Amino acid sequence: MSRVQYLLLLPVLLFASFWICKMKFLDAAALLPVLPAFASPAGLERPNVCVVKASGGNDSAPAIIDAFQRCGHNSGENRGKVIFGNETYHVKSIMNTTGLSNVDIELHGTLLWDTNIPYWLNHSLPVGYQNQSSAWLFGGENIRWDGFGVGTLDGNGQVWYDFINGTNNYPGRPHQITIAGTKDSIFDSIRFVQSQMWTMTIIHSQNILLEGIYVNSTDTKQQVGFDFSSLNTDGADTVYADNITFRGWTVDNGDDSISTKANSTNILIEDCDFYTGLGIAIGSIGQYDGVFEIVENVTARNITINNMRYGAYFKTWTGVSSGYPPNGGGGGLGYAANVTLEDFVLKNASGILAVTQCTSYNSASGNCDTSKFHIRDLTSRNWTGTTTSGVMADVQCSAASPCTGVVIDEMDGIVTTTNSTVPEIYLCDSVIDPTGFNCTGEPWEENPRR
Repeated sequence: MSRVQYLLLLPVLLFASFWICKMKFLDAAALLPVLPAFASPAGLERPNVCVVKASGGNDSAPAIIDAFQRCGHNSGENRGKVIFGNETYHVKSIMNTTGLSNVDIELHGTLLWDTNIPYWLNHSLPVGYQNQSSAWLFGGENIRWDGFGVGTLDGNGQVWYDFINGTNNYPGRPHQITIAGTKDSIFDSIRFVQSQMWTMTIIHSQNILLEGIYVNSTDTKQQVGFDFSSLNTDGADTVYADNITFRGWTVDNGDDSISTKANSTNILIEDCDFYTGLGIAIGSIGQYDGVFEIVENVTARNITINNMRYGAYFKTWTGVSSGYPPNGGGGGLGYAANVTLEDFVLKNASGILAVTQCTSYNSASGNCDTSKFHIRDLTSRNWTGTTTSGVMADVQCSAASPCTGVVIDEMDGIVTTTNSTVPEIYLCDSVIDPTGFNCTGEPWEENPRR
């Protein structure tokens, strides 16, 4: 071939080579549910960055697990990243992505859980407390997860609310996500909707900030009430957790907004708007016979309560053990101490503040004076707003371990919606030397949740 012929043929060869390479790349991309990102100017591959590709209507769980396996374990000097695009990821099987390190997560789309109830009942993963289980175990060290205000976990919860139909703690019903064995991490601007059960459990974890979180798990078919079908849709529960901050949360659900359970210490809940459910809960606790557990140094402040059962309430099991967790137990030991609830605004709350040490299930009743779990140094201060109740506080403590250091003060900014007067009824049992109030009578019922 002459030099002239070669020069004339060269553009054709280059064009053909370009399209062959491009078609190979496209074919490979179509086969990979997780794509490595190419970020450097030189076009070099970054193996610790994964973009998860949705699997259409198929199960995206294997691709999600693979992404965290490949890009979720990194050294401090070389952080990894897992990116979910603006797509819907159908989750049809359980996921365990624990033991992560130094990874950033971007969630721009929606993780949508499948409605195959028999599968989840038989495969959900043990949480390690109260015989509860979860659809997703997640955790590690130095994690930063950003949902940008749009990234969503959708549990398709209505099918569960219909299925359990008011059954408390249905066996195998999964929590949406369990943050387990996690420390020094941030979860920011993520949306959680229609959770299957508890939205999230934070267990065996420390030094976590959860900020700008939106939770909405509401029954679309039935009116709110204690025995309605979206029972157990807690916004978040802490267990064996230390130094956990909930800041700027919005929760609309059918149960506890945020609950601090066994061995929760140094918990801060601030600048939150809560709707519809039962309120901030301390407990339940004291469920395991003879086991010593604590809740200590809990602060909730700048909280707005909208059409809820309470602003906050405490609940411990009786001192008589009956049945097994999650729907049985009692006889636990320990204490709840240094709990401060301040700067609450109530909007049409049906109750204000409650303490019960009568918790039991299996149709058991009585034994309200048997719990040896001690509640002390509880302060409620500077609450304002409106309520339908004339009872400021219903404090049913146990005679076996009376409450001490209870302070209820600066609450005269609360008025009833019936006659615009400040509630003046303080119902008390086994409260020693109350500060800021006088007890006016005994509690009317064993369990103020009902």
